[in-house]
Amino acid sequence: MNEIAETALPVENRPDKEIKLNLADSLPKNGNGSGHDSAATESIIRVKDFNLWYGKSHALKNINIEFPRNRVTALIGPSGCGKSTLLRSINRMNDLIDGIRYEGQILLGDQDIYARDQDVIQLRRHCGMVFQKTNPFPKSIFENVIYARRISGENNKRKLAEIVESSLKRTALWDEVHTRLHENATAMSGGQQQRLCIARAIANEPDVLLMDEPCSALDPIATAKIEELILELRQQFTVVIVTHNMQQAARVADYTAFMYLGQLVEMGPTSEMFLKPKLKQTEDYITGRFG
Repeated sequence: MNEIAETALPVENRPDKEIKLNLADSLPKNGNGSGHDSAATESIIRVKDFNLWYGKSHALKNINIEFPRNRVTALIGPSGCGKSTLLRSINRMNDLIDGIRYEGQILLGDQDIYARDQDVIQLRRHCGMVFQKTNPFPKSIFENVIYARRISGENNKRKLAEIVESSLKRTALWDEVHTRLHENATAMSGGQQQRLCIARAIANEPDVLLMDEPCSALDPIATAKIEELILELRQQFTVVIVTHNMQQAARVADYTAFMYLGQLVEMGPTSEMFLKPKLKQTEDYITGRFG
């Protein structure tokens, strides 16, 4: 496996004792979060010396990080630390904002996504995105799922029907909505709408699924369903999730990266990050001393 990048702070900031947290009870018991997988993993995304500015504001500072294939990586940190900016940099959503400037590289496989000849539309087909606020189109459930496939030119009715069924089954929605596929998606519950947005994102068979606080507007029951779904989806997709919920990161992530003031402070297997982080700054954030 490629080495998982880590930005180190001074040695004197490292804690000498093991951290005891209630979050330990949330850490998966099935090996998820351990970082020591029986199967070898490789990095599908590599961020190298990446900097990003919004005008004069330096939002991301010398970021070096790798995201392992078919694993869930959680980005944590206080508001404004650069988590969502980094996430949106992976599929160039930040290009839509005026005054953006960047330096460095982000590689998807061996392809530099910021290369001049990069087809951004093709890139976003490889990097599906799920946002904090549910955003189903004011169309039928069926048309929501196959929206991107229609745009890319797929017109075969049987193929489209197969895509809808497969995507809805993978998001545990098929049994709930298969009799009303042609009803307006905006009539669904909030949790169903978010799972529909995930189904829409994976219908294109992306390599990476980017999730920006996908559960922040959901109730606990809907959140639990999304978390179960994330654990299932990592068998087929690489998942990068931004979350403010420490328990959620502990439950679903194989790796966790802590960001602060636009910098990557520490990254490692989730169990190690929550139970025995290397840096005092990470310990202080996870234990609620700031943030």
